Amino acid sequence: MSAQAMPTRERRLTDLLDSRFMARLDSLDIQSRKVLRGRLKGERRSKRRGQSVEFADHRQYAHGDDVRFLDWNIYGRLDQLFLKLFLEEQDLSLHILVDSSASVAMGDPPKDLALKRLAAALAYVGLVNNNRVSLCTFADGLAGQMRHMRGRNCVNEMAEMLLAAKAEGLSHFEKACRQWTATRMGSGVTVVMSDFLFKEGFETGLKRLVSDRFELCVIQMLSPEERKPSLGGDLRLVDVEDADAAEVTVTRALLEHYQRNLAAYCNGIKDFCTRRGATYVLTDSAQSVERLVLDQLRRCRLLG
Repeated sequence: MSAQAMPTRERRLTDLLDSRFMARLDSLDIQSRKVLRGRLKGERRSKRRGQSVEFADHRQYAHGDDVRFLDWNIYGRLDQLFLKLFLEEQDLSLHILVDSSASVAMGDPPKDLALKRLAAALAYVGLVNNNRVSLCTFADGLAGQMRHMRGRNCVNEMAEMLLAAKAEGLSHFEKACRQWTATRMGSGVTVVMSDFLFKEGFETGLKRLVSDRFELCVIQMLSPEERKPSLGGDLRLVDVEDADAAEVTVTRALLEHYQRNLAAYCNGIKDFCTRRGATYVLTDSAQSVERLVLDQLRRCRLLG
């Protein structure tokens, strides 16, 4: 097929993901360490034991169990009653929240493009595996959202939404999380990706996303300059979101103090996640999204 005849879906998606990367994504699926109880049956094997046709294990019979699932072959050999257990085909929903406030437009490379590419890769994996995918961008509350997408035909809408999103405005993380969870249903995996540079802090918002029914993955995206700034001299620093300004003299000692504070802040997010059984990933916009997805997210078992 010529480039001129290529469907719009492919042209738009390849603005974010190249074809070779998508080919590798086709072999992946969203994973969960929790027993997830989706609302619908889907094309997925869950950890939950059910009544499908694929055998999983045995357990001893207990009073009240369904005798239709007794294994009479074992009874004939051992004179003991055992039930046959089966893997159940289960629906899994994927919820992706992407920061689109003004701060993520900063950096070289810009953080917002890296976040869009990462969100597109995860949503693509969910959609091609027939999972139910919901995607939203947030700044001062929810900015844009698409809910309950399913199947390859939705990758066009998903890519269009991400490409159209502008990194602008104030951030109010807790408000966005409150709005999102007010309508979140079922169970599944929630992935929230941001620089997490919120003046309000991160705890109140993340607490709203923690749930027994949803596995949480937190991805913090900084820029190389934020992680290791190269500033010096007398400067006037202006907050890109609320225009708050401060005049400082940047010295080596001040930069070392900044890096210690940043490390402590990032470790605070990591500790919050660890205590609640959530996954935390720290990266920066200079790292290739391909490496982040194929290496780090597979290593932490979000993808498999």
